[in-house]
Amino acid sequence: MRWIRSRSGLSFLQRNLRLGAIAALLALPVQTARADEGGVSFWIPGFFGSLAATPSQAPGWSVTSIYYHDTVSAAGNVALAREFEIRNVPGSLTASFTGNVNASINVDLMVPTYTFATPVLGAQVSVALLGLYGANSTSLSGTLAGTLAGPLGGTVPFSRTDAINSNIVGFGDLIPFYQMKWNAGVNNYMFYVTGDIPAGMYDSMRLANLGIGHWAFDTGGGYTYFDPKTGHEFSAVLGFTYNFINPSTQYQSGVDMHLDWAASQFLTKQWQVGLVGYLYQELGCDSGSGDRVGCFQSRVVGVGPQVGYIFPIGDKLQGYLNLKAYGEFANENRPAGWNLWLTFNLSPAAATPPTPSKPMFTK
Repeated sequence: MRWIRSRSGLSFLQRNLRLGAIAALLALPVQTARADEGGVSFWIPGFFGSLAATPSQAPGWSVTSIYYHDTVSAAGNVALAREFEIRNVPGSLTASFTGNVNASINVDLMVPTYTFATPVLGAQVSVALLGLYGANSTSLSGTLAGTLAGPLGGTVPFSRTDAINSNIVGFGDLIPFYQMKWNAGVNNYMFYVTGDIPAGMYDSMRLANLGIGHWAFDTGGGYTYFDPKTGHEFSAVLGFTYNFINPSTQYQSGVDMHLDWAASQFLTKQWQVGLVGYLYQELGCDSGSGDRVGCFQSRVVGVGPQVGYIFPIGDKLQGYLNLKAYGEFANENRPAGWNLWLTFNLSPAAATPPTPSKPMFTK
């Protein structure tokens, strides 16, 4: 196999595959039973994938569409936390919950992105705004049992069987996104800033929502190793989330840490296969006057396969399809399940560089 470098120092394969960075498998603020307050977090692991830190292949507009499915379940502390969150527990009750909370999410996410032609501090800069529309179905069933403070002092036993079903269809929160990316041969580096604008359908008294009900700020950095001569690729992005207090519940989730990673092999200029994974760990304790569950630090690990395909659309556009799926385990104060991401990216086609009289390198 022979690859030819252009004058810009990027191989034709690398220029084509850079669009994978635009479709770096983004996140969405869908409220399931996942982490932090009531088991819900701003950051959904799996946000970034392969080529996350590589600059885009061309400046200008691109658009990414993501279908996201998530199925999760949890018992014990997470289910009880949801009962507290929707204020379905008497204020003086000391209780435990025997049962489960289950959630199924199906949403479509649209991500228009603009990549600037002029570098900033040697980095390629892009901005995006994420918006989503979809459905959330969440149910909770089981027995709430404990003791209530008696009117004349002492305690009285309490027991209740709950069966709650909540369904919602609508728009979610908005997520602005800013990225800076640097290339140095096979090494690529990235810095990002994002956050949550609580504009989606959210009701603190409802199990199923399409938002988190509070502002959040998230920042981090990433690295991608990509060798176009061999097709080897590895990416990792580490970030941290600061959560502002939820004004509806007076609950503030702790600081979260998340690590997304991906490893892949490009079999041809078009086909990519590999593995993806993530680690999510809440570092800070939850707090606020509405916190009735204590520190409630959460953790989950996920891993799964991925496949990607690049294809031309006419003479001026090209598409990128990526499918990845995760199975979750090692969860604590957070449910385990599985999720699937199907991403389609449409962007300007990378121009084929002219063949020089003397190739800068060959293989």
